[in-house]
Amino acid sequence: MAMTIHVDVVSADREIYSGKSDMLIAPAEMGEVGVMPGHSPFITRLLPGEVRIQHEGQAEEVLFVSGGYLEVQPSVVTVLADTAERAPDIDAAEAEAAQRRAEQALQEQTSDMELARAKAELAEATARLRVYRRHRERAGA
Repeated sequence: MAMTIHVDVVSADREIYSGKSDMLIAPAEMGEVGVMPGHSPFITRLLPGEVRIQHEGQAEEVLFVSGGYLEVQPSVVTVLADTAERAPDIDAAEAEAAQRRAEQALQEQTSDMELARAKAELAEATARLRVYRRHRERAGA
């Protein structure tokens, strides 16, 4: 029997995923990380991007996270996301509108705080669209 790791992905308002996995890949602040059963424990911040939960012999689960934290223990991985959604559930039109709003806000910023906020919103919207597009390519749509 292959070793697996339990993965929980939760956001502030709901549980997105809970189950066994062979490997999890996530956009950590230090770069993309892969976690397998028995991994050394660590905690890191997550950047906006794609979380992939791989299952032997099954399609991988693809999620978008807007940021948050990743906690790794030898047999359990927890993703505490600011917001998260399954790639198939992403509304492309809404994601594109959010990206346009963020680009506009970036041009109109008048303070350092507004600039930082606009950059963060643009990074999140761009990552969300990237996850949506990758998922569509993989699904052959």
